[in-house]
Amino acid sequence: MDDPAYSRRGVLTGLAGLGIASVAGCIGAPGSGQQSPDPTPTPQTPTEPPAHPDARYNEIYEQTIDSVAMVRSFDATGPRGQGSGFVFRSGHLLTNEHVVTGATEVELQFRNNYWSEGNVIGADPYSDLAVIEADELPVRAEPLNASNYRATVGQEVLALGNPFGLEESVSQGIVSGRNRSLPTGTGFSIPATIQTDASVNPGNSGGPLVTMNGAYLGVITARAGQDIGFAVSWRLAERVGPELLEHGSYVHPYMGVTLTQVTPGIADANDLDEVTGVIIVDVLANDPADGTLEPSTDETSIRGIQVPVGGDVIVALDGVTIETDEALSTYLALHKRPGDDLDLTIIRDGERQHVSFELGERPPL
Repeated sequence: MDDPAYSRRGVLTGLAGLGIASVAGCIGAPGSGQQSPDPTPTPQTPTEPPAHPDARYNEIYEQTIDSVAMVRSFDATGPRGQGSGFVFRSGHLLTNEHVVTGATEVELQFRNNYWSEGNVIGADPYSDLAVIEADELPVRAEPLNASNYRATVGQEVLALGNPFGLEESVSQGIVSGRNRSLPTGTGFSIPATIQTDASVNPGNSGGPLVTMNGAYLGVITARAGQDIGFAVSWRLAERVGPELLEHGSYVHPYMGVTLTQVTPGIADANDLDEVTGVIIVDVLANDPADGTLEPSTDETSIRGIQVPVGGDVIVALDGVTIETDEALSTYLALHKRPGDDLDLTIIRDGERQHVSFELGERPPL
C-alpha cells in the first residue's frame, strides 16, 4: 500500500448562536395579595463534563500509539513508498514486505516527531511480512502483545497507522470475517487473514489491527473496497516474525500439488456422497506429494463449467476435517513445517484411504 502524493486541506466551519431570555415580575400594590418576584438564583458551581461515551477508543489509542511508526523506504533513486509498522519485539518492528521490498534505507517516524533510522533484517513475500531493526526507539515504544485469542466475527477492533501520510491515525470497526485466503501475486495466498470494516487506506499497510484490550490481532496488509480491509492474523505473524528476526527468512511447508475445492458440480462428476474437501488437480513431478497422491485424469462440463474428474479428494489432515481449500492452507501454515510428516485422509475411487508423506519447502521466488 505505497502512498501516492497527497495534499492536506483543512476546512473549519463555525456556527454561532445567541439566546435571549426575559423574565418580567410585577410588584402588586399593598394589600393586593400578589407575590413578590422570585429571588435571584444562586450561581451553580461548574462541573466537569461527563466522560465521552467512546472514551475507551482514546484509552486504547493512548495505550498503543507510541509503538506505531510511519515507515518510509528509499532506494538509490529516491523514495520507494510509505506505510506503517509497530514494535513487536524489543528494538524491532513488524511491517509489510511490500512496504520495504527493494529498500536500501528505511526511515521511521514515531509520535511527537521522534525519528529513527531502520534496517530491514528479514522479509517474506509469501506472508507479506517484514522485520525492521530500529537504531533507536522512543522510551514509551513498548512491544505490542499478540492477542492470543482467535478473531471473532463482530469483535470490535481499531486500525492504527498513517493513511496517506497522516500521522498517528486511528479508525474503528469490527471483524467482518475470518480465515480468508488473500492472493498475493506469488502463486500462493496468505491463509487465515482477518477481514475488517475498519477504514484502511494506502499508508495503513504494516500497522496493527488491535483489540479493545490493546493487543494486536493482525498486521494490516490490504484494502479491497471502501469497507473491506484485510490483516495477516497474529497467529501467522507470531510464527513468521520471530524467524525473520533470527534468520532473515521464513520457510513455508509445501505439498507440490494443484488443488481446488469440491463444489456440487465436482461432487456430481466424481460420484461423491458429500460436497466437502479438496480435489487434487495436478501433482508436480519430483515434489513432496509425487508418488503418494493421484491427480485428476480428465474433466467434464457440469452446467457449463469444466470440472476435474478423477483424482484424490482430501477430507482430513492429521485427523482434522478439511472442508475447503482455505482450511487446508490454514492448517499447513499454522501447524506444520517443512520436514514434518503429513497424514491425509483421502477418497480414492470411492473409498476412504489413509496416506502420508513428508512436507517439503516452498520454493523461493
